[in-house]
Amino acid sequence: MARFTLPRDLYHGKGALEALKSFQGKKAMICVGGGSMKRFGFLDRAQQYLKEAGMEVELFEGIEPDPSVETVMKGAQAMTQFEPDWIIAMGGGSPIDAAKAMWIKYEYPDITFADMCKVFGIPSLRKKAHFCAISSTSGTATEVTAFSIITDYQKGIKYPIADFEITPDVAIVDPDLAETMPKKLVAHTGMDAMTHSIEAYVSTANCDFTDPLALHAIKMIQRDLVGSYNGDMEKRDSMHNAQCLAGMAFSNALLGIVHSMAHKTGAAFADYGAHIIHGAANAMYLPKVIAFNAKDETAKKRYGEIADFMGLGGTTPEEKVELLIAYLRQMNDDLSIPHCIRQYGEDSYPTAQGFVPEEVFLERLPEIAANAIEDACTGSNPRQPSQTEMEDLLKCCYYDLDVNF
Repeated sequence: MARFTLPRDLYHGKGALEALKSFQGKKAMICVGGGSMKRFGFLDRAQQYLKEAGMEVELFEGIEPDPSVETVMKGAQAMTQFEPDWIIAMGGGSPIDAAKAMWIKYEYPDITFADMCKVFGIPSLRKKAHFCAISSTSGTATEVTAFSIITDYQKGIKYPIADFEITPDVAIVDPDLAETMPKKLVAHTGMDAMTHSIEAYVSTANCDFTDPLALHAIKMIQRDLVGSYNGDMEKRDSMHNAQCLAGMAFSNALLGIVHSMAHKTGAAFADYGAHIIHGAANAMYLPKVIAFNAKDETAKKRYGEIADFMGLGGTTPEEKVELLIAYLRQMNDDLSIPHCIRQYGEDSYPTAQGFVPEEVFLERLPEIAANAIEDACTGSNPRQPSQTEMEDLLKCCYYDLDVNF
């Protein structure tokens, strides 16, 4: 038996933020990030709508990119003191992911972070509060997913929390918020969405309910991402829907080792001055993982179906996989995303020598590979890598080498 879970309600289209006026409750805590929602007036509007609904409102602000375990615990403590019956997470993937983890700790004060990370092991929520997610970026789709990514900075590892319990009750997908994204964020979140769609389609957990969502999202991203990046706001609005469809697909079909590798490399070199931004990591690793997974006949067939749906041409399955890889690499070029870690600059743009030194990468490689294999996303990948294969695959992602194993 399989399961397909989405938010109970999804409000979409311009002005969808007004749905907050219809919420019923006594207290709402709004969790937000670094200030863009306040600068553009959306935070004030959300507060006003909730007050119109008769609620007392409190803010938890300043959730950082790649939110930490410490931030989660601090936010849960604030919730314990305020006792909201609605948690409203607003912004990009980081504040929404953080608020999901805070929600767990708020409902179960004795739970540890390690307990939260047990895949599909969270006890029933909604004893104290319901959850609404309002996305301002077009990539993570965490507003409709059963996932949250939290970083343990002491270990330099990003941990996925995976459980249908943390699927939001309400998602608000208002493209007005996405129109505020800076150009670089459009690129990274867009390729995150493309990765979600492709990994969901070839995942071992794909099904008849997830495949249409994944394929249609791929088609929309193919049509609209580069234009959105170049300032076409109609395409920007469309991308906000596309990433949400991709999220619906992967939340139920799960993901693969592109995400496992991105999770485990993202903060692994933070002591050298930067993170490998999640969407950029996915964009760099996706072509390599497609080549690796295509050694599996079922995966190769499904990659070919994606290529056919995109109209890329090719007569044999091998040609179709090659054309899909070439198309994705060209997208990275069009979006100013590097092809490999060695060329990944501290600002995320391509450069001759990136911020991760070769000797440091090679020194940390065995541990990163082992952590990636243990990541929650690896189990649904169509091909299960050994330690040696994962190390070799990560080397291909560092040096931009062809994958022939």
